[in-house]
Amino acid sequence: MIFGKIGYFSLLFSLIFSFLILFIVIKNLKNKNSEIKQNVYYFSFLQLLLVVLSFLCLVLSFVKSNFSLVSVYENSHTDKPLFYKIAGTWGNHEGSLLLWLVVLVIFSFLFLIKTKNVPNTYKLHTIGFQNIIIIGFLSFSIFTSNPFVELLPTPEQGLGLNPILQDPALAIHPPTLYIGYVGSSIFFSSALAAMMNRFVSKEWARSIKPWIFVPWVFLTIGILLGAVWAYYELGWGGFWFWDPVENASLLPWLASTALLHSIVVLEKRNTFHSWTIILAIITFTLSMTGTFMVRSGILNSVHTFANDPSRGLFILVFLISLSLLSLIIFFLFRPSNVAFKYFNFFSKETSIIVNNWFMMFFLISILIGTVYPIFLEVINGSKISVGAPFYNFIIIPFVAPFLIFMTFGPKLGWIQSDFKKLIREIIYLTILTFLTLLVIIYVIGNIKITSVLILFTSLLLLYSLIIDVLIIFIKGNKSFQAGRLISHLGFGLLVLSIALNANLSVEKNLNIKVGEHFEVDKYKLFFENLIGKTEANYDAIVGNFHLLDGNKDIGYLKPEIRVYHQPPTVTSEASIKSGVFRDFYITMTNIKESDYFNIRFQYKPFMNFIWFSALLIALGGLLSIFKKDKIQL
Repeated sequence: MIFGKIGYFSLLFSLIFSFLILFIVIKNLKNKNSEIKQNVYYFSFLQLLLVVLSFLCLVLSFVKSNFSLVSVYENSHTDKPLFYKIAGTWGNHEGSLLLWLVVLVIFSFLFLIKTKNVPNTYKLHTIGFQNIIIIGFLSFSIFTSNPFVELLPTPEQGLGLNPILQDPALAIHPPTLYIGYVGSSIFFSSALAAMMNRFVSKEWARSIKPWIFVPWVFLTIGILLGAVWAYYELGWGGFWFWDPVENASLLPWLASTALLHSIVVLEKRNTFHSWTIILAIITFTLSMTGTFMVRSGILNSVHTFANDPSRGLFILVFLISLSLLSLIIFFLFRPSNVAFKYFNFFSKETSIIVNNWFMMFFLISILIGTVYPIFLEVINGSKISVGAPFYNFIIIPFVAPFLIFMTFGPKLGWIQSDFKKLIREIIYLTILTFLTLLVIIYVIGNIKITSVLILFTSLLLLYSLIIDVLIIFIKGNKSFQAGRLISHLGFGLLVLSIALNANLSVEKNLNIKVGEHFEVDKYKLFFENLIGKTEANYDAIVGNFHLLDGNKDIGYLKPEIRVYHQPPTVTSEASIKSGVFRDFYITMTNIKESDYFNIRFQYKPFMNFIWFSALLIALGGLLSIFKKDKIQL
C-alpha cells in the first residue's frame, strides 16, 4: 500500500517541478537572460528522481504482488516467475506509460547536462519544449491512466499477465522500443528551438546528430526484438506480418533514417535546412501517432493496450496541439534566409535527397495501408484488412532503384563527381553481380522478374561495400565511415536474405493423428507421440515430430499446446530447429472433439541472416554515435 502512495505523490510533485522548470525557462527568455540558472538543473534532477522513484514503486508493487493496486491486480499473479512480475510493470497501458515518462525525463536531463558549446537560449528553448511534452504525458498519466489507483477490498490473487507477453524477448522489447519512440522528442524540441534561435546550421547538426542516432539504434533493436518474438511466439512463421502496430513502429524508423542522412548533408554542406527540420517534426509526430494507435483501441492488434476512448482522445488532442505548435513555429521561424547552395545532379547531395524521397514514398505507402481501414470503418462501417499483397505490390518495384542509389550514392563526391572512375566501378560491379546472379537463378530455378531485380541490386550493393572495405584495408586508411559501411552492409544483406527467403520457403498445413506421417518437398515428418509437461505457470502437451531429410536424420521438433493457469488461456508454442542457413518451423493445435491435430510445417531459409542483418544495421548506427567524423568542404 505504501509503495502506491509514494509512487502517486512522486508523479504529482514531478508535475509541479515540470511547471516550475517551464516557468523559469520562460522567465529567463522573457528577461533576455541567456544564462541557464542553477535551479533549472536542480529542478530537472528532482523531476528525474521523482519519476524514477514512481516507476520503482510500481515495480516493487508488482514484485510484492500488491493487489491493492488495480494495475497489479489486472496484470500479475503470485505464481508468476519474478522476471515476468517485473515485466508485467510495463505489460499494460498504465505501466508502459510510466516507463515512457521515465525515458522522456532521462533524455531531457541528459540533454541539459551533456550538450555543450551551443547558445544557452537555444538550450533553454529546447528544455522548455521538452517540458511541455513532459507535462502533457504526466497529466495523461495522473488524470486518465494512473497506475496507482487502489482497489478495495484488496483481492488475495491477481488476474495474471497475458500469456503471450510472458516471454523474455517481449519483456525487453517495450523498453527498447520506447527509447526509440521517446528519444525523438529531444530532437523535435531541439529543432523547434533551433528555428526560434536562428541556429539551424552545421553547428546545430553536429550537436544534435548523436541525439538522433541513439533513438534510431534503439528503435532498430526494438523492432528486431518484436519481430523475433512474433516469429516464435505467435506462430505466424515469418519475420514481418504488416500488423498495424508493427507498421506504427516502422513509420518513425523510416522518417528518422531519412533524417540521419539529411543531417549529414546539413553538417557537411550546410544545406537542406528546412527539409531536416521537417523530418525531425515528422519523426516525432509519427512516434506520437503510434502511441495514439496503440492506446486508443482503434487498432485490432495483439500489441494494443487499451480500449478507453477518453485516453485516445487525450493523446489525439495533445498530438494535434504539438503538431500545430510545430507548424506555426516552422512558418514563423523557418530558415528562409539561408543562401541556396547549388550542386551537380551527379553528386552525393542529390543521391541523399533521392534516397530521402524513396524513404518518404515507403513511409506514405505504409501509412496509407495502416490508416485507410480505420477511416473506411469510421465512414461506412466496413471492415477490411490490408496485408502483405498490398505492400508487396506498392513497395517491391521501388526497392531495386532504391538499392542502386544506395550503391552508387556514397561513391559520388560532394558538389560533383569523377565520372571516369565511377563508370569503371559500375562495369566491374555489374559483371561480378551478374555472374553471381546466374548461379543463384540456376540453383533456385524459375523466379519472378521482381525477385531477379531485387537479388541483382542487393548483390550489387553488397559487392560494392565489400570492395570498399577491402580497398580501405589495403590502403591502410584509418579514417573511414565504419558506421555507414556496416549499416549499409546490413541493409543489403537484409534485402538479399528476404528475397531468398521468399523464393525458397516451403509450407504445408494439414490435419493428422498421432502415429501418422507426412511429406513436404524432400522432408518427412513422423508424429510419434504426445508428452505432458508441467511448469510453474502453465501445463503443456508436447508433440514429438521426427524430421528426416531424405534418409538424413535432422532431429525432433516439439511444438506445444499450453494451458496457462492465470488467466486461463490456451496458446500454441512453435518449435523451431534453427541452423545457419535454414529454420524448420512447426506449430500444433488441437481440433476440438477429435483425435486430429492441425499441423503447420514450414521450411524457412536465411532467417538467422535476417536477424543478423538487422543487428548489423543497429551496430552501424552505434558506431556512428561515437565516431568523430572530419568535416571536409
